[in-house]
Amino acid sequence: MAGRLLGRALAAVSLSVALASVTVKSPGCRGIPAFRNSFSSCWFHLNTNVMSGSNGSKENSHNKARTSPYPGSKVERSQVPNEKVANKTALAGSKTFREDGHVERKSKNGLYENPAGRTGLVGRGLLGRWGPNHAADPIITRWKKDSSGNKIMHPVSGKHILQFVAIKRKDCGEWAIPGGMVDPGEKISATLKREFGEEALNSLQKTSAEKREIEEKLHKLFSQDHLLIYKGYVDDPRNTDNAWMETEAVNYHDETGEIMDNLTLEAGDDAGKVKWVDISDKLKLYASHFQFIKLAAEKRDAHWSEDSEADCHGL
Repeated sequence: MAGRLLGRALAAVSLSVALASVTVKSPGCRGIPAFRNSFSSCWFHLNTNVMSGSNGSKENSHNKARTSPYPGSKVERSQVPNEKVANKTALAGSKTFREDGHVERKSKNGLYENPAGRTGLVGRGLLGRWGPNHAADPIITRWKKDSSGNKIMHPVSGKHILQFVAIKRKDCGEWAIPGGMVDPGEKISATLKREFGEEALNSLQKTSAEKREIEEKLHKLFSQDHLLIYKGYVDDPRNTDNAWMETEAVNYHDETGEIMDNLTLEAGDDAGKVKWVDISDKLKLYASHFQFIKLAAEKRDAHWSEDSEADCHGL
């Protein structure tokens, strides 16, 4: 979910400057130092504090945000035991934080605090803004078909195989949903379409005529019925106590495959590669994207695992 705003920020300053506001803090201390640089409930998780694993624990849903070293650096997080994670840190200077221009700085849980708790670091880190950094993740899916155009059924689960468009991120090399940051004042629907075009179709490098053609085809895809899969906190390795990722993951499904057949996938912007990927529990994806894809597969009643009782692994 690397976005244009974050990309510009990282291009303008070095990593050492970007990490100047990151401070290691003991998980037992409740305060934070002054900043240096001041559709059904089964599928739609609205305003959740964290995305829990299938067993209901928060351990698997708040794991990547506690890993060390911090991305692109040698900064080590302070270890945060599971029992200390819930000791949330209130944001210092909240008045300034809330008046950040026209950008909504409130978390999707309605509060001005990290909804998942402690991460072992305070400050802003690599993220562009204090508090929630809002993103949008378009999950574009189609059915896998054979040469005759028939849906392919998995031999074990007996369910049809669903595919989604995945990109390989340039920054970390992990496969991910082609999403990105919501620009100030931008509607989520516009972000979803723009980011997919930029990262999966390389629309930024197209001619005016090519851009118009892509826009017409994308409009057909993004104007149809869709599913809001998830809305809330994302377990992202860039998160800190005071700056974290939140997203809306939305599934746009091309039932016949005709729309996407007329669009050529081409990596662009923050993507190094792009391709159609078969959905299953064998996937290893960036941040919380594994769970978003799992929810999409469940909603579409598609193949997920050869073990019908399999839990959500791999996060």
